[in-house]
Amino acid sequence: MSVDIKQFLQYLEKEKHIPKDEACALIVEAIKSSVEKSVMSGQNVDITADPASGKLEAYVIYKVTDAVSDPLQEMNPVSAVAFRADAKVGEEIRKPINVADLGRIAAKTTQQLLNQRFRKIEKDQVFQEYKDKVGDIVTGIVRRTERGNVIIELGTAEAVLTHKERCHGDEFRTGDRIRCLLLEIRDDPQRGREFVLSRANPQFVRRLLELEVAEIADKTVTIAAMARDPGYRTKIAVDSRDPKVDPVGACVGARGARVRNIVKELGGEKIDIIRYHPEPLKLLEEAIRPARPRNVRIDERTRSIFFEVDEDDMRIAIGSKGRNARLTSKLMGWGLNISKSTHSEQSFEAKAGDVAVRLAEQLGVSPELIAKFVGLGISGLEAFEGTTVEDFKESGIPTEEVEAVLAAVAQTRKA
Repeated sequence: MSVDIKQFLQYLEKEKHIPKDEACALIVEAIKSSVEKSVMSGQNVDITADPASGKLEAYVIYKVTDAVSDPLQEMNPVSAVAFRADAKVGEEIRKPINVADLGRIAAKTTQQLLNQRFRKIEKDQVFQEYKDKVGDIVTGIVRRTERGNVIIELGTAEAVLTHKERCHGDEFRTGDRIRCLLLEIRDDPQRGREFVLSRANPQFVRRLLELEVAEIADKTVTIAAMARDPGYRTKIAVDSRDPKVDPVGACVGARGARVRNIVKELGGEKIDIIRYHPEPLKLLEEAIRPARPRNVRIDERTRSIFFEVDEDDMRIAIGSKGRNARLTSKLMGWGLNISKSTHSEQSFEAKAGDVAVRLAEQLGVSPELIAKFVGLGISGLEAFEGTTVEDFKESGIPTEEVEAVLAAVAQTRKA
């Protein structure tokens, strides 16, 4: 007597994403295994299921023999003709059985076996869905906290964000929607397959930048080096393959919009983005700004850099708890040895030169050109407020140069 399992197959296909032919094979295997170990132990049971029609049938197979020694496996010719009129000695007879009559124990065992197989299939499906996302950012919802670990639902998977992989200051409540890096999928002997997330890994910041900065995503701008103290500060050195593209400006965005989005995601963590230079001295100058390294000595053999900074710059160069110096060292891949400068007070000419360099960077003009204006007592953009070309007629600076600088000042204010 057949049983219709078509609706069950449709459910498995729609809700569990298990193809009908695969589901049929699992059901047949589970029923056969359960009945042979319980109500029909010792008998040869055959189960068939048609994925198209959803018909499931069960049989007990007997061998026709004149001398029956095992009634569970054999049948005499007289009994055999009841199931097939032309049954002969040596042939097999298939005796139909009612699946519903197999009993409560067999049904319960079958259900347990099916549940185990379906759970395994679901886990394998989830693994296939996420295995290629390792190293990428995923979004999930905080469900609970267990022994300091945050359990996050990723849709079809449940993942763990350990205390070690959280940033300083990270606090989450149930229902919060958060983004994390899918760090790894590991097999635990006790807990099974485990999805491990991270917000502390430097790769998390890298992926956030790729999402925010189109130039990084399309490889125009590259992240040459990165160092991170999670929750406090990240230093990033960027380079550009296109000389027309400013890598730092691309990452920071208009009015700092791009980097501000990343800082917000990281809970206020400071992000320092600098231009990458292959020469260690130039990279050092970029990395510890606004402090200025002096009397620099580079030891190639030990990959160490010895330099001095002014007393006022010492706190900036080292940073809170040595964090800035430590991150700069990690970013560069060089050991840093910082000491306080003992040189005499900077001359007026040197200070004027520093002001000229700073203003030139702000305006995007040459230091030589802006130095002419610094010589007139201008030390900041605010000094150009309300000035016109006429105001500089007696200065001796060519009119075209004055016009170029005033245009640069206007453009900088608009930005």
